[in-house]
Amino acid sequence: MIINTGQRTDIPAFYAGWLSARLREGFVCVRNPFDPRQVSRYRLDPSVVDVIGFCTKNPSPMFPYMDLLSPYGQYWYVTITPYGRDIEPNVPDKHQVLEDFRRLSDMVGVSSIGWRYDPILLNGRYTKEYHLKAFARMAEALEGYTETVVISFIDLYSKVLRNFPEAREVERQDRLELGRQLIEIAAGCGMTVKPCAEGDELAPYGADCRGCMTETTYEKAIGKRLKFPARKRAREGCACYLACDIGAYDTCMHLCRYCYANNDPGLVRENARRHDPSSPFLIGSYREDDLIHDVPQASWIDPQISLFDLL
Repeated sequence: MIINTGQRTDIPAFYAGWLSARLREGFVCVRNPFDPRQVSRYRLDPSVVDVIGFCTKNPSPMFPYMDLLSPYGQYWYVTITPYGRDIEPNVPDKHQVLEDFRRLSDMVGVSSIGWRYDPILLNGRYTKEYHLKAFARMAEALEGYTETVVISFIDLYSKVLRNFPEAREVERQDRLELGRQLIEIAAGCGMTVKPCAEGDELAPYGADCRGCMTETTYEKAIGKRLKFPARKRAREGCACYLACDIGAYDTCMHLCRYCYANNDPGLVRENARRHDPSSPFLIGSYREDDLIHDVPQASWIDPQISLFDLL
């Protein structure tokens, strides 16, 4: 099966020590965000967990614990965007993150890491020209260290508008013009652009619009075929296979203004104070009214066929 860590928060950046403790103890507890009494308990055992997926803006705090991850298949997305602290208040220096990306790529391999340049927003400071120059510099710095770059344009969810009221939708003509040029730049650096939940409007320019975290992504990362159970897509327009996530909303201290996973910065800070690195839960611990469900788990690896036998 697949365990994800990055749909609700940034575990490598802020909770690497907690995840290392969970890997050592061999299990993790996750509260249902819509019904906190409901708790899913997952075994963290490489005999049943085939891949752990990460999405982070700062992978380096996880580096001391990479030996604990070595028995598992891995896929990493590292988000590197060109925004300043007016948009991303607590994201580390981008030059350092680029260096950390290259280091991580050397650890896990180019098939197990992708670059996310998203979300793209436009305003008086962050113009199309600004994005093109920044993207080109970053792509050149990452050439040879990944084959994939994911782009998307800002989505104006209610949470986003609450924390970023001046944000504006990127118009279709701007999406097409900017997307086309980003695709050309990426191709020159050996990368394929994968739009995230943007439909197929960039396909005529060479984008791979089949999804950014698909079944094939995981299989290529581990070099094996997987038997995927049927599963609902995460949201309309998303082709990704996003399985069990062990994170929690309102816990990412990057506090990016465009973030869909944080509702209120004050709640994020409160949750950070409630974090116990030794707890099975990312935030808090067991409660008297918990209804704990041990999730049935099994490996999805097809023992009969190697992915490379089919190439």
